[in-house]
Amino acid sequence: MIKHIVMWNVRGETHEEKKATANFVKDAFESLSGKIPGLTKLEVGLDVSAVDYACDVVLYTEFDCQASLEAYASHPEHLRVKQVLGDVRVARYQVDYI
Repeated sequence: MIKHIVMWNVRGETHEEKKATANFVKDAFESLSGKIPGLTKLEVGLDVSAVDYACDVVLYTEFDCQASLEAYASHPEHLRVKQVLGDVRVARYQVDYI
């Protein structure tokens, strides 16, 4: 198993705009559940701490193997989500680990 974690800061001028954008990201990634071979767990969280160094959204996923994670990167459903989200992010951080 390999774990893939991605965190984003999203666009928005106000707290309400950032919250709406974060929810948009959450819904988009949750739409992948059950559609990606080898993706065994998908969880999306929104920050509730509101500290200035926190990210707005976190994606936690588990894949059955490295090959499944690599295939996810070019899977049509994942590419669709990336296209739908466009440039809503202002920063992105990623960690993959076993």
